[in-house]
Amino acid sequence: MQPLRISDNGRHLIQADGTPFFWLADTAWQLFRKLDRAEADLYLRSRAEQGFTVILAVVLAELDGAGAGNAYNRHPLRKNGDGEYDPLQPDLAAEGDYGYWEHVDYIVDKAAEYGLYIGLLPAWGDKINQAWGKGPEIFRPDNAAAFGDWIGRRYGASANIVWVLGGDRELTNRRHFSVIQAMAEAIRKAARGKQLMTFHPNGKQSSSLYMHEEDWLDFNMIQSSHYELNYPNEALITKDYGLSPAKPVVDAEPCYEDHPIGFRIENGFFDAKDVRQAAYFAVFAGAFGHTYGHHCVWSMTKETTDTFIMLWSETLSRPGANQMAHLKRLAASRPTLDRVPDQSLLVSNYPGACRLQACRGKDYAFIYSPNGLPVVCRLGSLPGSELAVRWFDPRTGESFAACTVTNSGEERFAPPSSGRTDDWVLMLDDASNGYPAP
Repeated sequence: MQPLRISDNGRHLIQADGTPFFWLADTAWQLFRKLDRAEADLYLRSRAEQGFTVILAVVLAELDGAGAGNAYNRHPLRKNGDGEYDPLQPDLAAEGDYGYWEHVDYIVDKAAEYGLYIGLLPAWGDKINQAWGKGPEIFRPDNAAAFGDWIGRRYGASANIVWVLGGDRELTNRRHFSVIQAMAEAIRKAARGKQLMTFHPNGKQSSSLYMHEEDWLDFNMIQSSHYELNYPNEALITKDYGLSPAKPVVDAEPCYEDHPIGFRIENGFFDAKDVRQAAYFAVFAGAFGHTYGHHCVWSMTKETTDTFIMLWSETLSRPGANQMAHLKRLAASRPTLDRVPDQSLLVSNYPGACRLQACRGKDYAFIYSPNGLPVVCRLGSLPGSELAVRWFDPRTGESFAACTVTNSGEERFAPPSSGRTDDWVLMLDDASNGYPAP
């Protein structure tokens, strides 16, 4: 596997040889702690076969990740003389018998075998600022630096690692900021700056709120979260896209499939349409990829409840998970590195849940219609005298040639169908280029 780096224009990730890299991630926060080796292999193999490229997982995870053991009842940290979990004492006593850190090593290496990068969070945010949840807070600036040095040395040579600091908690005082800064600088030094690094923020926020100007922050992450239907995650992407210096941005935690809307089961659950909509809005607004999530996969649910309604192993082929690969294939079907958001392609837009999102490259354009409403375009910004028109179906990945139009004036395009689950992508290509169907 090749290390990842930032494209010259500061908008995308590329591999070391310059090949564009599409971030299609899954959130598996509890992967290291709750799955044994056979389960981890099943999970990683399944996601690789579905076209995912990144897995997000936490070493010191939420839900008592410091105190609870892994699938083999091995623990990440020892306690100090005061009875506190000590980041300066990683528990290495049982390394030859499925030890905690040996198990993390196994999963990182197994992911590489499947061509998967690991977005590695050293610790969830409640270990820095508990705010809510189990905690406990165990990091100070001094031990954060020492732990960062240790874990950076352990995984700094792995080409498939992207470092993710933070973890769904706000930074509310100087100590919180100092902990993140100390850990980031120590990891970067230990890993010799060979791996990318970012920060996972609290809900409806972006890493740019705190960290945009930090040298160690290679790209921004937003968390559009799980609060409401039709949340405008593209607005957060657009805001970060406009910042200086230019840094890539991605939605690292949008609405999860089968997650209670607003965290309340009486509101119902997000479905495949909701996760598709968040994905296309984000990428067409300028994100360099997207992150999928399922409520029972991040938690690796092994006992169902009214909130966690499926076993993790039953969710791997949920519709939204399978449909993410269609977006990846569509994005890769046209030149990637020159793609930019461009709402000026739209003569008019719809309000709220029916809003459209447009982007274009040098000789093509994509416009997402979440409910299949007609798109009225302002033509002439793309090259060529004629445009080839196609419709792309985010549900199936199929595309349909529609017509050829003169590349001037205004044109109304009606999708093949419309309705709450009938989202479509309008594709416009310079007809002279002969681009194939995605």
